[in-house]
Amino acid sequence: MSAAAAAASGRRVWGMMYRHLALYRRSWPRLLELMYWPVLQMLIWGFTSQFLAQRTGNPVALAGGVLLAGVLLWEVALRGQMGVAVTFLEELWSRNLGHVFVSPIRPWEMVCAMLGMSLARTVISILPTILLAWALYAFNLFSLGPVLVLFMLNLLLMGWWVAFGVTALVLRHGMGAEALAWTLMFALTPFSAVFYPVSVLPAVLRPIALALPSAHVFEGMRAALAHGVIRWDHLAAAFALNAVWMAAAVATFAWQFRVARVRGALLSIGE
Repeated sequence: MSAAAAAASGRRVWGMMYRHLALYRRSWPRLLELMYWPVLQMLIWGFTSQFLAQRTGNPVALAGGVLLAGVLLWEVALRGQMGVAVTFLEELWSRNLGHVFVSPIRPWEMVCAMLGMSLARTVISILPTILLAWALYAFNLFSLGPVLVLFMLNLLLMGWWVAFGVTALVLRHGMGAEALAWTLMFALTPFSAVFYPVSVLPAVLRPIALALPSAHVFEGMRAALAHGVIRWDHLAAAFALNAVWMAAAVATFAWQFRVARVRGALLSIGE
């Protein structure tokens, strides 16, 4: 790709992102909504962990830290998934998807814009929550060290491939599949071992958990918090699983996008 073509693609990606960023610039309720659920989750679990620590002593204080770290990291996956899915759904709600692809924009450029918006929404949602955990509960998520970046990256990637799977279903089944954008990640929570180790799950469910990158991330998180050990085996497994799931989700999304374009669904899917 030539420099001129790359610059043109960059302008189209930024144009798509700016269309969504402008919505937040002019609407404080939208900005508040980004922080609402993460902050609420942090308040509930933070006060719960403090109550347990006061009643049962220091061992549970460590468990409280594990709970807070689990809440914060799982929000990265949730906000990452919602960032992609909501950006796509807003094009459907405004019946703008057909208009977007009348322009010179390419599908992969729209995907880049969706990922950029997801990253922006995730930062806006998570950063105040991390600061709140430090201010109210003296819990510093950055105490995990540089490995925190790898944990967050894996969870963000998981949120993205789940979102591409959901948008593929919306392209295939229409707005009847929209509810999955709000519920699918929550359905994966019991198998992601966010608040407890995989070993507490029934034996029949453990293979499902170990097929998800999130379970390996949270197993590694608990090892880092409790023992100061970095479980590179779990991190390697999380990256490998993310690569497999991402390839499958993106291929499915691209396939359903082509099918929707052929049958004219891009113009009618929001109706």
